[in-house]
Amino acid sequence: MSRAMSEFDHRYNMLIERFASEAEPVFNSESEQKFGWGRRWGCNSDVGRLRMVLMHRPGEEMRVLEGLPLIPELGAYGDPKTGAYWRGEVIPSLAEQQAQHDALVAALREEGVEVVLINKAAPGRHKSIYTRDSCIAIDGGAIVTRMGPRIRRGEEQPVTQTLAAIGMPILRTIHGSGLVEGGSFAYLRPDVAVIGVSSRVNEEGARQLEEVLAVQGTRLIRVQIPGYRLHIDGALVMLSHDVALVNPVTLPFVFMEELKKLGIRMIALNHEDPSWAVNCLAVAPGRVLMSDKVGQRTQEALDKAGISIKLVAYDKVSLGGGGIHCSTAPLIRDPV
Repeated sequence: MSRAMSEFDHRYNMLIERFASEAEPVFNSESEQKFGWGRRWGCNSDVGRLRMVLMHRPGEEMRVLEGLPLIPELGAYGDPKTGAYWRGEVIPSLAEQQAQHDALVAALREEGVEVVLINKAAPGRHKSIYTRDSCIAIDGGAIVTRMGPRIRRGEEQPVTQTLAAIGMPILRTIHGSGLVEGGSFAYLRPDVAVIGVSSRVNEEGARQLEEVLAVQGTRLIRVQIPGYRLHIDGALVMLSHDVALVNPVTLPFVFMEELKKLGIRMIALNHEDPSWAVNCLAVAPGRVLMSDKVGQRTQEALDKAGISIKLVAYDKVSLGGGGIHCSTAPLIRDPV
C-alpha cells in the first residue's frame, strides 16, 4: 500500500511540476489581459487616448427631486429623510439635462470614444449621472468605490453589473468602513497618483485604494481637500502628460510644490471663470472637452500651452454639482 502511494505521489509531483502554476506574466500585462479578458482594460493615466467611457443618461431617478422643499437658509432644495438634495434654487428640467448629456455623448463619439451607458440607475439615486465617482479604472481593471452620502449609496450595484456585463475585471470593491469617490482620484503619471481626502474619502478608503495601486508600482499621494469641498477634480484635472488645469485657490501649497517637482506645468483657471469650469476631460494628450462657459483668458492660456479645446454646453447638468469630468468614468485609455 505504501509503495503504491509512493508511486502515485511521484507521478502526481511530476504532473504538477510539468503543468506548474504561472505567476508571470502579471495580470495587467497586455498578453495576460488579452488572453484572459479579451482585451486590455483600464487606464494608467488621465490623459492617454480615451477609448471607452462609462456614462449614465439622467432618467426616472431624477423624479425624486420633484416636490423637494426649498431650504431658504441653504439656498438649496433638500429632504434630510431621503438624503435627496439639489444645490441652488434652480432645478433644470429633465429634458434640458438629457439634451446636454446627449450632446456630451455625441462629442465623445466624434472623438472616437466608445460610450457605455448604465442601463438603469438605482431608484431615486439622482446623482447617478456623475459616473466618475462610482468606479476608478486603473491598469488592468476597475475599482468599484463606496460613496459617502446616503443618496449616493446604492449607485455601486448597477455600475458593478454594467462592468461585469462588458467583461471588465473588477480588481477591488471598497468595503468595510472605507469611503472613496472617483472624482477625488487622479493619475499624475503612471507611477504617481493622488487622492483627495475629504468628507467623501476617508483614510480607510485611501488605504484600500493604495493597496491595489502598490501592486502596480504606483505611489499614492494624499491631499487634504479644504473645508467642505468634495473632490480634487474641482481643483485639478490633467490635460496632457505634463500640463494640468488647476484652481490654485483650493489646492494646498505643498501639493502644488509637489506638482512642480514632478515637472507638471500648472495653468490656473482665470478667476472670472466659474470654478466648476476646471471640471473638464482629456480625450487624448493635449485634447480636452470643456464647458463652453470657460472664459477667453483661460482658453488663450491653454492654447499657448498647446492644449486643443472642444467646447460643450453643460451648464444645466453642472447645476446639479458636477461637470463634464464628473459625468465620465474612463474605462479604457491607451497606456502611456
